[in-house]
Amino acid sequence: MFKTEEQTMACDMLRRFLDDQIEPEYLKVKDAPFEKKVIQGFLTQLSEFGLTSAPHPEEAGGMGLDWSTHLMLFEEVGVTAMDIAVPILINVVGADLLLRLGTDEQRARYIPQLLAGETSVAIGISEPGVGSDVAAVKTRARKDGGDWVISGEKTWISNGRFADFLICTCNTGEGLTHILVDRKEQGFETRDIPKIGLNAQSTSQVFLDEVRVPVENTIGAEGRGLQQTLVVFERARVHMAMWGIALARRALEESIRYAQERNQHGKQIAGHQMIADKIATMATEIDAARLLTHRAAGMIDRDERCDTECAMAKWYGTEIAVNATRQAVQIHGGNGVTREFIVERLAREAIIGPIPDGTTEIQKLLIARSLTGVAAFK
Repeated sequence: MFKTEEQTMACDMLRRFLDDQIEPEYLKVKDAPFEKKVIQGFLTQLSEFGLTSAPHPEEAGGMGLDWSTHLMLFEEVGVTAMDIAVPILINVVGADLLLRLGTDEQRARYIPQLLAGETSVAIGISEPGVGSDVAAVKTRARKDGGDWVISGEKTWISNGRFADFLICTCNTGEGLTHILVDRKEQGFETRDIPKIGLNAQSTSQVFLDEVRVPVENTIGAEGRGLQQTLVVFERARVHMAMWGIALARRALEESIRYAQERNQHGKQIAGHQMIADKIATMATEIDAARLLTHRAAGMIDRDERCDTECAMAKWYGTEIAVNATRQAVQIHGGNGVTREFIVERLAREAIIGPIPDGTTEIQKLLIARSLTGVAAFK
C-alpha cells in the first residue's frame, strides 16, 4: 500500500509520539485494568492526531479523511498497544453509527465529546448464547408511555466499563432496534471479563434490569437494527483486520531486531535459513493482509457494499497475526516465553483476534455465500 506524502508525514509524527510518550506510560500499566481516567487520557492525547475523528465529516467535528488514512493511523497505535487501539476502534465505529442514523439532538449531544476523545461508547450486540446470529438477540425493549423499558444481558462488550453511553441492540417485537442508554441518566451495570490478554482495556458483561429510556433515544428506524448492524460489521471488520496486521508487524519488527542481535553457531541467527524463511513469510503475509484491508477500506470510502471484502480482510489479517506472533516466539527461543520480551504478550493478544466481530469460520461462510449464492444457515 503506497502512502501519499501527507499520509507518510501523519504516520511518522504519530509514530514518534507513540514511541516517546505513549508506550513508556502504557508499559507501566500493561495487563492491569486501566482506570477510566487513564484510557480517556490516552484517547484525548491521540485525538489530536485524528485517531478518534479522522474518518468523520468536518461538519460534525471530524477531520474528513478517508477510511484508508484512518486505518494507517490505527495500525500505528496497534503496533504500540492494542489495549489502547481497541477503545479507539469502538469509539470510531460507534460515532459512525450515530452520525449516520442518530437524530440531530443525539449527534449534537454525544458526538463532539466522543470525537475529542473525552467520552467513550460501547456497542451492545452480543449476548450469552448470541454471537454471530444477531437476529436471535433476546434483550427486550417494550414501550411504556414515552419510554422504552429494557431488560437483558450483553456480553463480550468492549469499552463496557469505560462507556459513558451504550448503543444497545434490542428486540422490540418489530425486529431489532438500536437504543441509546446514557450511563448517568438511565444507568447500566457492567462486570469485566478476565481474558488471556488485553486486560488493560475493558471487555464486559452489561446488565440492564427494567431500565427506562426515553423513546427519543431510539437510533434509526425501529425494527431496522439488523440491516443497520451489517454496516457496523463492515467498519468493525476492517479495524479487526488492522488489529492483526499491527500485532504481526510488531512481531516482525521484534523478530528482525532479535535475529540480528542473537548469535548461534558462529553467526547471527538472521543468517540461518530457517529463521530467514520465517521472517520472509511473516513480511509477505503482512503485506498481503494490508492490501486486502485497504481494498475494503477504499470500498467503504466509495460507499460500496463490501461485506465480502471485509470478511476476507478480517479473517486473513487476524489469522496471519496468530502465525506471525507464534513464529516470533519461536525465533526468540526460550526468551520468547518470558515476560521480559514483548512477543509473549503479542502472541496472547493475537490469538483473540480471530474471534470478535465474527469468527474466522463465520467469515469464510460469508465469503462462500457471496460466491455460490447458497447460505449455510436459514
